[in-house]
Amino acid sequence: MASTSARTPRACQGTFDTRAAPAPHPSTTRRVAVARSVEPAETVSSALIGVLQELGVEHAFGLVGGAIAPFADALGSSDIDVLLCRHEGGAAFAAVEAYFASGRPAMVFTTTGPGVLNALTGMSAARWEGAKVVLIAGATASQQRGRWACQETSSHTMPASGVLTAGPIFDYAVTLESPAELEEIARRLAMGFARPTGFVAHIGLPLTYQQAPVVRPRSMPHARLLWPGCDPAAAAECAQLLEGRTAAIWVGHGALGASEAIRALAERLDVPVMCSPRGKGVFPEDHPLFLGVTGMGGHPRVDTYMRQYRPDYILVLGTRLGELTSFWRPELSPARAFLHVDLDPTVPGVAYPNIATVGIQAEVGAFVRALLAEVAGGDRPAVPSIAREPAPVLAQRPAGPVRPQYLMQEIQRIVIDGSDALVMTEAGNALAWGNHHLRFQTPGRYRVSTGFGSMGHFTTGVLGAALARKRPAVAIIGDGAMLMNNEVSTAVARHVASIWIVLNDSRYGMVHQGMSGNGLVPLGAEIPPTDFVAMARAMGARGVRVAREADVAAALETALADGGPFVVDVEIDRDEVAPHFARIASLGRQKNQISKGKQS
Repeated sequence: MASTSARTPRACQGTFDTRAAPAPHPSTTRRVAVARSVEPAETVSSALIGVLQELGVEHAFGLVGGAIAPFADALGSSDIDVLLCRHEGGAAFAAVEAYFASGRPAMVFTTTGPGVLNALTGMSAARWEGAKVVLIAGATASQQRGRWACQETSSHTMPASGVLTAGPIFDYAVTLESPAELEEIARRLAMGFARPTGFVAHIGLPLTYQQAPVVRPRSMPHARLLWPGCDPAAAAECAQLLEGRTAAIWVGHGALGASEAIRALAERLDVPVMCSPRGKGVFPEDHPLFLGVTGMGGHPRVDTYMRQYRPDYILVLGTRLGELTSFWRPELSPARAFLHVDLDPTVPGVAYPNIATVGIQAEVGAFVRALLAEVAGGDRPAVPSIAREPAPVLAQRPAGPVRPQYLMQEIQRIVIDGSDALVMTEAGNALAWGNHHLRFQTPGRYRVSTGFGSMGHFTTGVLGAALARKRPAVAIIGDGAMLMNNEVSTAVARHVASIWIVLNDSRYGMVHQGMSGNGLVPLGAEIPPTDFVAMARAMGARGVRVAREADVAAALETALADGGPFVVDVEIDRDEVAPHFARIASLGRQKNQISKGKQS
């Protein structure tokens, strides 16, 4: 199979079929079919909520305002679990993480104007992360638009393109102008939630229609989406390319559901495996074939291997190879070509446009299983061995602030190895420390955001994950993120088993270290000392302050045993430099490219 242009998909395309047809294989099909008898008239709000429930929505996050009050009243009478948050941005992040924790679409609800705009950062994260989230927001009725209505939501007060219509943020967006539109909205939501990729929607509800009577349709649209499986011929041709050649596998978040098949493939081919930060745990990090994590907080072992034994082919499974996964470094490219598998046919070749890429549109699990059927073990080039140095065991130092490395060591021992809690790291130094030091042997226990990377994502998203999993969730965050946005008060109201481990150094650590590393004078990186335990207690949560390494273990054990919202405020050593050297170097290269461009 000859290398294609960087963006040419090679394998099967997804299809949509509205005709009656035999049910395809369950591994490649998600069926949307909901039928019900005629029901008496109800309101647009209650009917829309009923539609969302039938489509799998179990959790809703938001704030109530006058322009969404009738919908909120109907929501409160439904079986959907409602979490009333303190900020619409926090509600959106919580919904994103509820989706990833449960696999079910989640809802965000807001009032008009600032409510909609406050939610946009979290909704943008949902789109970047590939979540399935619907925003139900108040909208200004047509007769009030352009007349300075309070908190007006219309094209007179905010850009319609991309906010009130489909675009970079929303896959689907509509403002309801008639109760009769509900049937089409239900169809579009059913189609979107059935997609194998993410789906983010915005439904605007003018106050005029929220309590308007509507007869729910006799049945929701009957649709069958055929997910991209894998063209067996493409798998066979890939097997031929790999025959007698050296190779490596690079896995990402999109391969979460194919963990066992990928392990079998790596062992069959006897090839090394590396992972993106979001892909930690897809391949066991203690496996002899595991090279390490790439990108932000990545492992030098990967660089050593790629410099010494650059493979002919790299099989990329479920990662876009974006900046925080690859930093677009040529050292991580193959000698011959990438074999890039993704559901999105536009992804292959984008990160490395100058490297030959065979793009394959397929579901990762289906492709790997098909490839397994084509390849044989045994007669392959031997995998060079690179000594795996055991993680050093740090002894407690008697005094002074806590080293972040030591904190990660204890989180590994107590939280990861000693519990089933979900762990997430916030954008910033926390992400670098976590990616580098924490190790996962199973998929789905670690969450980071390396695409949108918003501060405040996991300080609030931790609630959605804990609620959806019905088990504790732990957010490792910086003090800057905790000050920017948190939902401790919300967690107290529902006694959510959410734990915040705050890396408190009175500084925006990544900003300070990043600017210093590029020869710049840090601006505004210092933060006044903050007592996050006092803040937590003021909101009704519990917490403990940690200033010595000897107290770390007891604090983590107490937090896990508490069962409710708990803040572990750790005074960390601000002089310890986080392992994000590649990020600093990447920013430096971009700065230099811009400077050279201005000079030319």
